[in-house]
Amino acid sequence: MRSVKELCPEAMPLIIDDSLPQKNLKVNIMAMGDVGGSLLMGLKLLGGDLIDTIGIFDIDENVTARYEMEMNQIGWPFGRKKLPKVKILSADNLFDCHMLVFCASRGVPPLSVSGDVDVRMAQFEANREIAAEYGRLAGAAGFKGIFAVVSDPVDPLCREVLTASGLKPGQVRGYGLGVMNKRAEYFASQDKRFESYLTEGRAYGPHGEDLIIANSVTNYDNQLSLELTKLTRTANLQVRQLGFKPYMAPAISSGAISLILTLQGEWNYSSIYFGMNGEGAFLGIKNRLKGDTVEFEDFPMPEELYERIRKAYRNLCLLK
Repeated sequence: MRSVKELCPEAMPLIIDDSLPQKNLKVNIMAMGDVGGSLLMGLKLLGGDLIDTIGIFDIDENVTARYEMEMNQIGWPFGRKKLPKVKILSADNLFDCHMLVFCASRGVPPLSVSGDVDVRMAQFEANREIAAEYGRLAGAAGFKGIFAVVSDPVDPLCREVLTASGLKPGQVRGYGLGVMNKRAEYFASQDKRFESYLTEGRAYGPHGEDLIIANSVTNYDNQLSLELTKLTRTANLQVRQLGFKPYMAPAISSGAISLILTLQGEWNYSSIYFGMNGEGAFLGIKNRLKGDTVEFEDFPMPEELYERIRKAYRNLCLLK
């Protein structure tokens, strides 16, 4: 049996500067496109017990003006329940927060892109430059919070941010695996062959080509897992073939819900850094913030599953 710790045993644990407060948090969202807008809606509706204000920033001032008005007109009547306030940010106060959510993207593939194509990786060259730029700005601002990357491809962009910023590895996190878990659950609920995933399964790896879905952590079946992985990995293409960009489920499952779980110190699916001295990669895994430390789930696993994870990790390390 093998262990995920074997990927880079000397790199753990990951540390952040300080434990997050348990309420009145400030979360800022950078870029209010389809994903950013949907993520904002999720945080607004779900984050009331935890988040005090959500800051929004976009180069188009009309977009932020629209969201500020509409989001602050959403709420319960008669003061029954508090929801977070939404505020427009300037570039100068973008990093005045406990968590910055990076949703910027320059290269969303058109709907004409079809077939078994990893459209997420098609965005890497277009988005890496902007990720590095905002990483540098975070470092220059002395940012002490969590830099959460939601833009595709999540895992390589996290490394761009980390390298450019000089932030602690524990401060940078990627959010793409949450929706892969829910997509796997979606297919498992439709086919009894995969139903073990609903109670025993796990997701690992990048939000893309090297995704790993394990049908069960107690009774692992490699062939079933590979089949479920392919269904999960290509689910976004099915939505694109219907003529729509698949952003709602990622914005909520990978974004709003996973971000809230992170802020609460609860288990969630997100990408954390496995590496030393700038050599390594961000890998999606079940993890949580425990005080000022990042803790990830690890247990003895069969060789076939470990090798799938190791291969994904090595491919991410080689991606420059």
